[in-house]
Amino acid sequence: MRTKVIAGNWKMHKNNEEAQALIEALKNKAGGIRKTTIIVCPPYTALTGVVQSLKNSNIAVGAQNMFFEKQGAYTGEISADMIKSTGATYVILGHSERRQYFGETDESINKKLKMSLAAGLLPIICVGETLDQREVGVTNEIISSQLKGAFEGISDDEMEKVIIAYEPVWAIGTGKTATPDQAQEVHAFIRTFLETLYSNEVADRITIQYGGSVKPSNAHDLLSQKDVDGALVGGACLEADSFYGIIEAAEQLLA
Repeated sequence: MRTKVIAGNWKMHKNNEEAQALIEALKNKAGGIRKTTIIVCPPYTALTGVVQSLKNSNIAVGAQNMFFEKQGAYTGEISADMIKSTGATYVILGHSERRQYFGETDESINKKLKMSLAAGLLPIICVGETLDQREVGVTNEIISSQLKGAFEGISDDEMEKVIIAYEPVWAIGTGKTATPDQAQEVHAFIRTFLETLYSNEVADRITIQYGGSVKPSNAHDLLSQKDVDGALVGGACLEADSFYGIIEAAEQLLA
């Protein structure tokens, strides 16, 4: 049985002092969570401090991005090994904001994925369609193209370490949310498409999160869908109460 994975993407929020305050509050609230996997993804500047503060807790730490080279003259970039050295264990790759603002492509995301796996990081690969693409009915074509590009050359064994996050671009930071039925439809499509790339067994084991204006009020309905295995949370993860409300909804479904 797949578990639930709730990851909080802080994006460009929280200085070091604010980061410490948030995770201390979250630790106090989420200490009793046993079945749900919890991940927080602060900015690079807070990674080491957050990891240190969360040692011996039930909360894992991830980065929000990384570069696809091991080292070199790449001013402003961060390598997988650098992230690993902080103690973080996850990394988000291919977020729609990275694609939109920084020109990331399926090819560059594939390179990052291979480098993250080589370094021993656990990747969260983001896919999703824009509002225009949904309205003209090409959601499945966009998603399948992104998946095929991201996983080029990735083996069955490597896929066991991967999490996929479906994030409809039109629902990120807009207050709009895919209905539970819409989320389930795309998640089911993703799982079925993965069967064509790998096997039924691999597809069935992969965790597929939903991301797009998830909050405590809609978390239960979204997370109760058959193929929705968790959430990649944006704005609602920036306060301990709201993020914990989503974690609690996941935990109750696993009871």
